[in-house]
Amino acid sequence: MQKFNALIILILGLLAARSDAPREQMITLGIAFQELNSQIREQTLTPDSAQMRFQAILRELRQVTQPYRQQNCTDSIRFVFPLRDYDANNIGGHGSGFRPKGFNLFDHKVQGSHPAHDIFVYDRNQDSVDDQTDKPVDVLAMRPGIVVATETSWVPESLYRGGNFVWIYDPCLDGLFYYAHHSKVMVETGDEIALGQKIAEVGRTGLNAAKARSGTHLHMMYLQLTPEALPHPVNTYDWLTSAEIIR
Repeated sequence: MQKFNALIILILGLLAARSDAPREQMITLGIAFQELNSQIREQTLTPDSAQMRFQAILRELRQVTQPYRQQNCTDSIRFVFPLRDYDANNIGGHGSGFRPKGFNLFDHKVQGSHPAHDIFVYDRNQDSVDDQTDKPVDVLAMRPGIVVATETSWVPESLYRGGNFVWIYDPCLDGLFYYAHHSKVMVETGDEIALGQKIAEVGRTGLNAAKARSGTHLHMMYLQLTPEALPHPVNTYDWLTSAEIIR
């Protein structure tokens, strides 16, 4: 297992070394992260192997983003509410939807946990358009960071749960934000994202989100990385209730 982990680190290091710019390095790592996400979903890797690959990718990501960290990170931590024209009153269950028990990012067979918050929009006819404005609802970056993976090709025949999604690594917090169920995605792997930037539009993509019983919502999760580069789900409810509202 140690030899396998060392090999993955070596390969990622060589790929990153061949790149000519930080963005190209980020794209290289993003491709590796996206491939890992698909392998976990399709269960073509054991959970132990998936965990080792995740750690190798995220450790490399920390190194690549060191210049970003030096230039952009300050003691002031700001948050933007991730839906334009919405606020914490639209969080499902007033925050009770966060259920991290049993979470395992590396084993797709493990289900039942919900280490995230669902933020619902006004969409009674389920056409992914806000009933009050007759416009799509913008998904905004709650924190600045760098896009490490996206999904844009979900179709109703797809069986996976997240639908169209965006993963953003926040070098200052050293964690990953996951935004899911979008109708459209506006960013690409390697993009540097500003605080409050539009990254997607709320939709109904994903195995469960597409069903009529589900209200139209944004699924938002934050995973704090441990020193060993392992993901730990964090309840972002306090961040959401204190976040800046953009209208």
